[in-house]
Formats: sequence, structure tokens, C-alpha cells
Amino acid sequence: MTREEIAEILAKPYAQQLLTGPEPARFAYDGLDGDPRVIPIGFWVEGEQIVIATVPKSAKVAALRKNPKVALTIDTGAFPPKVLLLRGTAEVELVQGIPEGYLQAGHKVMTDEQYPEWEAGVKALYTEMVVITVTLTWAKLLDFETTIPKAVEDLIKEKSAG
Repeated sequence: MTREEIAEILAKPYAQQLLTGPEPARFAYDGLDGDPRVIPIGFWVEGEQIVIATVPKSAKVAALRKNPKVALTIDTGAFPPKVLLLRGTAEVELVQGIPEGYLQAGHKVMTDEQYPEWEAGVKALYTEMVVITVTLTWAKLLDFETTIPKAVEDLIKEKSAG
């Protein structure tokens, strides 16, 4: 999939709602033992990259250094579902302090009243973080209004032809 095709999908209104909304991403990667992992995680967007920050000694950091291929899903719990499916390659970088994007990602999931205490706790805890930047290689938006899974689309075609 080309960068232009990915950018076109990310620019769609439902994709933008998912990328900027309060829903966490479900982040999938292979652990060091080779078994898959999926975790809910806060994120922010920089251009066409998905960015995550975490504790330097987290298991995912070591695993991503070994195998940087990842997948993410961001979705709503409402009906009809809105689902943004993403695949890419992760780069891991140790940074001093707390990335501003991490603070913004945290703010997305809490009230303005909750945020100052959370921010103070984060700033007291972290002196460094690892930033995981995912460069996307594939994207698909399923909104169940204009786009549906291909298998369902094929089934509908099959039933309407018969």
C-alpha cells in the first residue's frame, strides 16, 4: 500500500474521529517468546505516524527491538462500529523527559478536572521514556456504512447474484 493510499484513508472523517478521540489503540506485537500480545494503549498522531510512549524497561520495548512489525486497531463500541485497522513498523527511541504528545494523549481520556493531578504524577514519575513511532505500511477503515469487511462484501455479492 502506498503512502498516498494510507494518507487518503487516514484523512477520512471517521478515521480522524478515531485518531483524535478518546478510544485507546489496541497494539499488537510479538513478545520475546514469539507469542503474540495485544494491549490497550494511549497514542497520538504525528503526520501519518502513530506514536506511543512507555516505560524504558517495558517488555514491549525489548520485543519491538527484536521484531518491529506491529498492528493497531482503534474502534468504537457503538453500532454501527467504526474500526481503523493499521499495520506498520515500529522504531524505538529513548528520550529525556516526557513527550508533549504523551501528555496530550492522556488528556484525551480524562476530564479537565482530572488532568492536573495526573500530569503532576506523570512528571514526578518519569525522567525518561521510550517513544515508539509506528510508520504505517497498511490501513483500512471499516465504518459499516460505506466500507465493510471484504468477506462480508463478497458474501453480499454472492447472495445478490444467486
